[in-house]
Amino acid sequence: MSDWVTAFAPASIGNVGVGFDMLGLALEGAGDKVLARRSDGTDVSVAEVRGLDGELHPYLSTDAKSNTASIAAQALWGAHGDGRGVELKVHKGVPLQSGMGSSAASAVAAVVAVNALLDEPLPTPELLAYALEGEKFASGGLHADNVAPSLLGGLVLCPQVLLPDVVQLPAPDGVSAALLHPDLQVNTAQARKGLAKSYSMQLWVEQQGLLAGFIAACGASDIELIGKTLRDVIIEPQRAAAVPCFGAVKAAAEKGGALGCSLSGSGPSIFALCRTAHARNIASAMEQACRSQGIGCQSWVSPMTAPGARIESS
Repeated sequence: MSDWVTAFAPASIGNVGVGFDMLGLALEGAGDKVLARRSDGTDVSVAEVRGLDGELHPYLSTDAKSNTASIAAQALWGAHGDGRGVELKVHKGVPLQSGMGSSAASAVAAVVAVNALLDEPLPTPELLAYALEGEKFASGGLHADNVAPSLLGGLVLCPQVLLPDVVQLPAPDGVSAALLHPDLQVNTAQARKGLAKSYSMQLWVEQQGLLAGFIAACGASDIELIGKTLRDVIIEPQRAAAVPCFGAVKAAAEKGGALGCSLSGSGPSIFALCRTAHARNIASAMEQACRSQGIGCQSWVSPMTAPGARIESS
């Protein structure tokens, strides 16, 4: 398998509570791998998709026109490839419909792997536009809050109005993320359709103030201000009911001293930002609260400086 290039792309926390479709955070410890090599054809093809158990995935498609990884890879290869084909293998490490950026991780890992096959690889930031093509297919819109942190790492501001440019924000000192994934699924595209189409000016201004305050707090490493601003007054109230354990998990995180707790993306995963010294205890408390509701789960603790996608072997 020496002719295969293997790329890894991490899971991510979308929205980060205050920044719907605008803020994303890379998550250390979980991610997808995509293997790529040149082939005798003229297009991008998918040889296999394997699930978290290492077995062939029961329903993720190997049709190159309906697979997030191959769509992203084809966008890049079609623009910069040498006319030959590319074969992919997708190894999932992020649960599907988990609120952890599963489709984004596949798209990012694919473009990073295929980029390594180019005679003149592109700088990493330039891969964002191609990865977004895969994510757009999966989520039904142009949203970079999972793709950008998965590609670049850390905390990223990526509103649609700036794309393909994004801003990597400074991570506050002494703060980590605890993420809990309940054994549930939420379809992102369907969750988006259920959101209200309009909001009061008062509510919109409140949320914008929280977002601005949170960004300022991260830049200044102002932990107290993070605790005051990490709140979602618009999206979370509409989505929380779809995650039965959310109330109990959030209460446990806050009781444990979390700075704030909200849904990761559209859920069902739930994240909390915490003082690093408290993060593992808070993650454990979140797990206990979830299991008390009769729902299995797993958790990760990640620095806010988690790295983005990378080549693992070539």
